[in-house]
Amino acid sequence: MKKESKTILVTGGGGYVGSALVPALLQQGHEVRAFDLFLYGEEVLDAHSRLRKIKADLRDRTALVEAGKGCDAILHLACISNDPSFELNPALGKGINLDAFDHVLESVRQAKPERFIYASSSSIYGVKSDPNVVEDTTPEPLTDYSKFKLECEVRLAKADLPPETCWTIIRPATVCGYARRLRLDLVVNILTINALINGVIRVFGGPQLRPNIEIGDMVRAYQVLLEAPREKVHRQAFNAGYHNLSLDEIALLVKKTIGDPTHDPRSYHVNSDKIARVLGFRAQNGLDVAIRSLVEAYRAGKIKDGLKNPLYHNIKRMQELNLS
Repeated sequence: MKKESKTILVTGGGGYVGSALVPALLQQGHEVRAFDLFLYGEEVLDAHSRLRKIKADLRDRTALVEAGKGCDAILHLACISNDPSFELNPALGKGINLDAFDHVLESVRQAKPERFIYASSSSIYGVKSDPNVVEDTTPEPLTDYSKFKLECEVRLAKADLPPETCWTIIRPATVCGYARRLRLDLVVNILTINALINGVIRVFGGPQLRPNIEIGDMVRAYQVLLEAPREKVHRQAFNAGYHNLSLDEIALLVKKTIGDPTHDPRSYHVNSDKIARVLGFRAQNGLDVAIRSLVEAYRAGKIKDGLKNPLYHNIKRMQELNLS
């Protein structure tokens, strides 16, 4: 897809990554439609003459199809994120993460966009003893969240989409760093905010490897996929995971960067050589950049009651709203 101004639909535009991606797309001159329930507030996206906020549910097929009309690209980021949030209400998780994917595909069929990008997850690989998890590694998802991510990939590959639509799957690692719609239930962010507020870093399962990607790099990856030549990305899947550090190493980096636990059985090293080889994309920012962005936001008073505020914790917000 060429760089000139396009109309782009971003599902999950009010989410963690969406709240950073949408402004970046606007800055490039694109028209953006942010489709989201905006459970964490519409103020995560500033008003803009080329931004249309669509407060709606993925399960509303009519709304989603209507939102896609006239779009040159559709980026599907929206989902119930992370395993604990998913397990809180499995029926809701299935309805949004799996069943509503058929509505997304219908939106693509009717809109006939040049590009469709699906945000899957590196969690589809499960626990791996292989030191390098590449795109053709056999997936072994451990939870419904990751199983449904994989099932959506399968449905996409089988979907009868318009021939003019170039589709791509990206499998991000755990995103980290500050964004307007901040999440403090992700490993780097958790360790950083705990260190800032409590002065301690608690780690359980320290030797486990966890791939991460700084949120600015995550945004750039989407931009690269949007602009890449069709022949390089059509019907392709790309890992986007860097900084494959153990939890112990992440904790030490947090301690070093600040200058002053969660138990998760997953352990895997995600190999992102393909996206570098095919598209020339490499992460520019280390985890220290993500940590510093959180530190600066906290010290500037942008993070209020970081350990308890439901706006920063998906499962707490879902419990508060009793979403169904």
